[in-house]
Amino acid sequence: MTAIITAAELAGESAGTRPPVLLDVRWQLGGPPGRPDYAAGHLPGAVYVDLDTELAGPPGAGGRHPLPDVAAFGAVMRRAGVSRGTPVVVYDGGQGWAAARAWWLLRWTGHPDVRVLDGGLAGWTGPLSGEIPAPVAGDFRPVPGALPLLDADGAAALARDGLLLDARAAERYRGDVEPIDRIGGHIPGAVSAPTTENMAENGAFLPAPALAARFGALGATGTEVGVYCGSGVSGAHEVLALEIAGIPAALYAGSWSEWSADENRPVAKGPDPR
Repeated sequence: MTAIITAAELAGESAGTRPPVLLDVRWQLGGPPGRPDYAAGHLPGAVYVDLDTELAGPPGAGGRHPLPDVAAFGAVMRRAGVSRGTPVVVYDGGQGWAAARAWWLLRWTGHPDVRVLDGGLAGWTGPLSGEIPAPVAGDFRPVPGALPLLDADGAAALARDGLLLDARAAERYRGDVEPIDRIGGHIPGAVSAPTTENMAENGAFLPAPALAARFGALGATGTEVGVYCGSGVSGAHEVLALEIAGIPAALYAGSWSEWSADENRPVAKGPDPR
């Protein structure tokens, strides 16, 4: 099962006998909220899901975007019409981070058929709707564990013994700037791999062979791979890119916001992993 779908493919499936449930998860780091954009126009039938309040728990010890309560997440998905036997397509405004977070959560909790609209809303050429749908409740019951998940100790071990990729911008990895968290830098041993390098100029993912070559050059060959970012959002985007490349990867959901908040955790700075 592919992890992404083109706008043309989605248009065809939406007009078919088994249309997917559509989730609109437009979101930007630091705002503004995506709901007003959704109300102004969205894919027909799409239900809005808020990343900060429905795809994450309250900020705290687990970082800025800790994983949501599983039961609460399941209730949100059922209310949006998600059933285990129905395909789901998730999209955002084009960056892909929020859509990847929703994709990862659904896959991690056991949904077998979830895809991200490649290029997001910007790639959609069909009509938009201002009508707020009222879908029939779905039957999806989340069961965590279908995708690998790392905690801080697991991320540290993988940085030593496997490959831990840092999906943030290179300047944050190096510690040149840190606009959000307590301190700049990276987990010792992690390798810089910004999410922006997974994308083509039009906002779509690079082809699978190009992604496989990129990650292979970073060391993702014959070893266990993990990913982290600032708060587990863009890291999910990197896990999605690795999935497209045919490389399974674990997500450290707490990411740098959790790691850097603990003064007992070591911090590396500069371009060198160690």
